Amino acid sequence: METAFSQWKRQCLNKLDVSKKGSVDEDIVHIVSLLNSWDNYFTTSSCSGRLILIDGVPQSAEVHKQNCVWLFVSHQKCSSDDLMAALAKSSGDAVMKFEPFILHVQCRRLEDAQLMHSVAVNSGFRNSGLTVSKAGKIITAVRSTHGLEVPLSDHGRLLVEQDYIRFLVQVANQKMEENLRRIQRFYQNLQAALSAEQLQKLQIPDTPSSQQLQNQKAPHRLETEQREEGEETNKASVYKRRRKRGQQVGTDCCNVDADSSPPELEDCLDLFT
Repeated sequence: METAFSQWKRQCLNKLDVSKKGSVDEDIVHIVSLLNSWDNYFTTSSCSGRLILIDGVPQSAEVHKQNCVWLFVSHQKCSSDDLMAALAKSSGDAVMKFEPFILHVQCRRLEDAQLMHSVAVNSGFRNSGLTVSKAGKIITAVRSTHGLEVPLSDHGRLLVEQDYIRFLVQVANQKMEENLRRIQRFYQNLQAALSAEQLQKLQIPDTPSSQQLQNQKAPHRLETEQREEGEETNKASVYKRRRKRGQQVGTDCCNVDADSSPPELEDCLDLFT
């Protein structure tokens, strides 16, 4: 019977990708594929990291990405010219953001989620977390805090100089490089952890010692060996008794007095004189 986790995994992996891009980012395809190939894990959402420029509604208390215009997005390093060209289209409150790698993974067991969390933390994603829903879904979030968010315009009016924008793009590109290094560390650590876990499951028990093998013998076999040992002992005892008795008999037949030695030849001739 299919478990609830298996049903969730099948449904999640078979549904359409509703993200703006519509596919997994190139820099993390290998991570997503690795996790989804294991029975105890599957990914629910992911982003390799990106630099975005969004145009929000003026006078809004918060800038929500789903309620604004996306002026620019890149999952790779970019140039200040690319950002300036997109910023020229702003008519609201433009905000530049760098968002680092994020990955949500649903796990079959709590131990699996703890392993995933440990791998994330050891790879530099210190803000990773673990949640359990009311339905029993165990989800780990792999993420970090080296993001960036800076407002650039107000009602379409640029608030900063171009030199400052070039500086921001340089900082964002450095963060992107660090982000990719952490992604690579995460992948390597994840491979090692999963391989170690699989090896532990397949580990062959140690060969038992000779004493352990002796203790594991069947009861009837032990009884047979004890009986055979007893028979050998009895045979040896009988042999010893017979040998001793034979020695005594031989001694009685050969035990003669000193004076009863065979007569000399001369004595025997006297009988005929």
